[in-house]
Amino acid sequence: MAGNATPKRRSRGAWYSEKVMAIPNVRRFRITGPEGQQATLMAVLPKGVDQDLYLAEASKRFDWKAWTDQQQKMFKVRVGQQKQKKAK
Repeated sequence: MAGNATPKRRSRGAWYSEKVMAIPNVRRFRITGPEGQQATLMAVLPKGVDQDLYLAEASKRFDWKAWTDQQQKMFKVRVGQQKQKKAK
């Protein structure tokens, strides 16, 4: 164990000092559900793929019911807490 060793300090701005890893070719797409809902889909499409065909298939396979439930839980509006009655 070194006696007076001090840990290296990182720069204040970013956690990573050099490059941050990311997926380079990710694109965002808006897909529309059967009831008019809109969701954002992030995907990397290979070259030569028909984008409209891919998005139509992705919209069909997307779990719209789970997405709607998740949206309702995330943006739940709380009216107020009710008083609980004491059990006698």
